[in-house]
Amino acid sequence: MDESPKREHPNDPLHGVTLQTVVEFMVERHGWHGLAREMPVRCFMFDPSIKSSLFFLRKNLWAREKLENWYVGEIRKREGHGL
Repeated sequence: MDESPKREHPNDPLHGVTLQTVVEFMVERHGWHGLAREMPVRCFMFDPSIKSSLFFLRKNLWAREKLENWYVGEIRKREGHGL
């Protein structure tokens, strides 16, 4: 019998954050041009939209991970400066 508490997401900054929230935050903070500069993919470069970005990021794990890591860095920076 296992009596230890279950810890499914200790210290996970993405826990409870949707991919749409991540994309919207990054667009608000950096704009589509900023996203395209950092991640030169079609969904950010040509006729960008939240919908096309979500479709692409859900199909391409490498891109999703890169954007999520960038987002986590932004959140940590913001929290560290007390903004």
